[in-house]
Amino acid sequence: MALAIFDKWGLNPREQRVATIFVVVAGVMLLLAIPIGMQSLVSSRKAENDELRTALTAVQAARSQVRDRQFAKDAIATRYQKKTPPLAGFLQESARSNKIDVTDSVDRPEVPHGKRYVERSTVVHFKKASMLPVAKFLETVEKSQHPVSVTRLNVRKRSGEPDSYDVEVGVSAYDRTEAPAAPAPTDKPSTDKKP
Repeated sequence: MALAIFDKWGLNPREQRVATIFVVVAGVMLLLAIPIGMQSLVSSRKAENDELRTALTAVQAARSQVRDRQFAKDAIATRYQKKTPPLAGFLQESARSNKIDVTDSVDRPEVPHGKRYVERSTVVHFKKASMLPVAKFLETVEKSQHPVSVTRLNVRKRSGEPDSYDVEVGVSAYDRTEAPAAPAPTDKPSTDKKP
């Protein structure tokens, strides 16, 4: 049948052999090309699926990290909700609860930190204080539910007196100021007058 087609085209026997070999080779290549093409398509899709599976696994694993970060962020926001009372009184009360006498306290001016936070600081002095009450005082300040931190600590041993120190403690409180509220859109009064 192939020869009859070649006869229609006017091919001699040598050209018919070459054409027949060409048709056979093209047929074999076509039969091999389809499975190879399908295999490469399947393997590329498999690689894409593996990448997606890896990405989904990473997202699932990161959920706990995101949850922990959100928990920490909420804890910080909760801590800043309560404004720290005036530091001099707060420190005086903490010292008194640990049986330490505050000789003097000096309030420092407020320092803004960015647009939303303000630092207030106070320095207090203790004379002839024992180390255990001072340590308990520092622990009380740090464990308070207020956003405060000890920013300065200067301890000098009093000569000739065992367990007697002059102590200078600087404490800073950080207050969050509310962001200015966006102005509410105002409705323009209608200038159309009805007859």
